[in-house]
Amino acid sequence: MIRAENLTKEYKGFKAVHNLNLRVEKGEIYGFLGPNGAGKTTTILMLLQILKPTAGKLYLFGQDLAQSGLKIKTRIGVVSENQYLYKEMTAQEYLQFFAFLYRVAEPAKRIDWLLEDLGLIAVKNKKLGAFSHGMQQKIGFARALLHEPELLVLDEPISGLDPTGIKQVRDLIARQNKKGTTIFISSHLLSEVEKLCGKVGIIHQGTLLAEERMETLKRRISDVVELEVELPEIRQDVMDSLSKFEFVRGIKREKNFLHIKVKADQDYRGRISRTISEKGGTVLGIQVKEMSLEDAFMAITQKNISLLASATEKS
Repeated sequence: MIRAENLTKEYKGFKAVHNLNLRVEKGEIYGFLGPNGAGKTTTILMLLQILKPTAGKLYLFGQDLAQSGLKIKTRIGVVSENQYLYKEMTAQEYLQFFAFLYRVAEPAKRIDWLLEDLGLIAVKNKKLGAFSHGMQQKIGFARALLHEPELLVLDEPISGLDPTGIKQVRDLIARQNKKGTTIFISSHLLSEVEKLCGKVGIIHQGTLLAEERMETLKRRISDVVELEVELPEIRQDVMDSLSKFEFVRGIKREKNFLHIKVKADQDYRGRISRTISEKGGTVLGIQVKEMSLEDAFMAITQKNISLLASATEKS
């Protein structure tokens, strides 16, 4: 669906994006992550043909974007962080205008369905200038989905939304994806990306450092895994015995739980369970506490950039 090959954008000697190679498969929800200034927006602007690459190639729907012309844009829906609306129009008038441009079949029915889905049907005759930022963001979604695009590009899609609005938009994204829409999300709200995306790409200083399935990425980044062990009671002698293992990197008590950080090179749950049993304890439960996407992101951008960059160069 999206393929970038050595994509580069340079401004007077500064490379905002450098030799970017990424691949988004049809039907995926792909999260594109990176700190401010990493090159996310520049990449999206090239994807939308607003900026021309300095070098490299970009393919959409299997077509070379440089050769495809503007018709390909009708297959894409876009929601940016800030909406630029015709504020004297009502929500219905605004969407009718874009429905006409996109030649949407049965526009009134489509508009009402989207406004209902986004909780805006009651204000469809209200002028957009009176809408809150969150409501304007929802109108941006309605406009982007009017023509049922094959690819949905979202740049900070839930900016300014309250918890109810976030859930409405999250559910809408999931429903669109179930219909077969490919979705490319750039966001700093990592918890939302983690809930929605199957694969993520992490960009830093214009270079893609990682592109993985989420579970693979989190395992790759950390050399430590946290185990959560539930016990009916926690004795100091049990903690002392566990702390002596060379694979244990840290241990913390929290009510009836032990949070044990261990090396990620193998599964140590069996050895921990046996040690507790030998000390007369009873393990009620033991599970791996998954690294959050936020933890993985911070590990990449703060601690392991040089390691990942080196691995990228070798591959």
